[in-house]
Amino acid sequence: MSALAPAQSPLAPPAEETLDPVDWEALRELTHRIVDEALDYVRDVRDRPPWQDMPPEVKASFASGLPASPTLLSGVYREVSETVMRYPMGNIHPRFWSWYMGSSNFTGALGDFLAAVQGSNLGGGNHAAAQVERQVIDWFKEMMGFPASASGTLVSGGSVANLVALTVARNAKAGTDIREHGVGSVERPLRFYGSDQLHSCHRKSMETIGLGNAALRRVPSDEGSHIDIPALREAIAEDREAGVQPACIIGSAGTVNTGAIDNLEELAEVAEREGLWFHVDGCIGALIAIAPGNAWRVKGISRAHSIALDPHKWLHAPFEVGCVLIRDARTHRGTFALTPEYLEHTARGLASGEWLYDYGLQTTRGFRALKVWMSLKEHGAAKFGRLIDQNIAQAAYLAGLIEAELALELHEAREINIVCFRHRADALGADRRKAVNVEIMLRLQEQGLAVISDTTLKGEHWLRVAVNNHRTRREDLELLVREVLRIGGQVIGDLHASGANPKG
Repeated sequence: MSALAPAQSPLAPPAEETLDPVDWEALRELTHRIVDEALDYVRDVRDRPPWQDMPPEVKASFASGLPASPTLLSGVYREVSETVMRYPMGNIHPRFWSWYMGSSNFTGALGDFLAAVQGSNLGGGNHAAAQVERQVIDWFKEMMGFPASASGTLVSGGSVANLVALTVARNAKAGTDIREHGVGSVERPLRFYGSDQLHSCHRKSMETIGLGNAALRRVPSDEGSHIDIPALREAIAEDREAGVQPACIIGSAGTVNTGAIDNLEELAEVAEREGLWFHVDGCIGALIAIAPGNAWRVKGISRAHSIALDPHKWLHAPFEVGCVLIRDARTHRGTFALTPEYLEHTARGLASGEWLYDYGLQTTRGFRALKVWMSLKEHGAAKFGRLIDQNIAQAAYLAGLIEAELALELHEAREINIVCFRHRADALGADRRKAVNVEIMLRLQEQGLAVISDTTLKGEHWLRVAVNNHRTRREDLELLVREVLRIGGQVIGDLHASGANPKG
């Protein structure tokens, strides 16, 4: 025995661990119970309030420290059931009309579950999940009237979809290799144009891509909240005269405040005549293109250079999934593609497929496509188109109910499925009207009746209802109007009695 040999044999290695269960059958039983209760949760959603505030003890439960020791999964699920599931945001409820959410669907939830079980990373490669995403992108191109040669990518939502599109537009119009030399190499400052009703994500995008908020020129909107096209032409001419380089027009296929749809045909004409990139923010209304009764509203969207849309809105996919389409695939890929040595392509095997991360910012990408793929396979695009028409008709019905009530005032800018209105509160005067309407909104939420939001249009406060929900029925909208009148009467009475504005 060598003098260098250890005096005793090495210790046995520690037992190797895994996250897989010790008892698969016990997990099967619990999983079946979870699925059963999830089905009941969706089936019985109408029997619950759309939103309710968490009691202090529930909020406190989320402030506990890092768990060091294990808990049985059945106990973890019990905690989820008693806390998380009881106090949702509420957007799957038929009387949730706040902001612009979409209301999910159970098949999509199953798709998310299966995607997580399969566990594929959608950075790309030669595997089935990548093929599903390519097919979903192809379906969106077909919906929007884009050529098969166009490209696209799935992202988290509309904000990132718009960011990707505006990044491609910047690079296409920079007149320099901006990837290599940066925005400082652009000879003349670039200018992007959109209406004063643009979603705030466009400002964030302009800041993120290094052009800054000042490079986004807000063109006034008309009384219907559409971009004023003569004012747009004038702005472009002024900027050219001042030595600024007009680069991109952003059209809105549904503004977030009122759902106004810009004249996309005319914007396409202006962009073509001026040599500008034409981007359509269609996160609210691009999918109207598949609605048989309303597709005419987005005529011209197929002429865009890029489109942002949100399947988790009017396709009701569970959060999160957005999409951006780019007409010129070469320009799209050229904006993001990068092949490091550890991601080189091979002629065969897993790396022989296209790298999907070449079309966006993420290398690691979740399998977002499956929930969309499964839902479209199950229901067909035609049904989703009919549901869009249904929501637009329901919004028109709500507008009629509001107009029939003397105590309520309807905002005139209504086109699709967003309705802005307010209680007149005439007995108190305009100075207290906002306080009355905010209190109505809050009491609707707190009493578990409905969830609506509010906004400001040309300096005036309005309540806002976005009917983006496949579970909504007309009787829900009738209930909303009744409760607004009832609560409004209570709030006004309270104000008269106290002589003070309500807190809100």
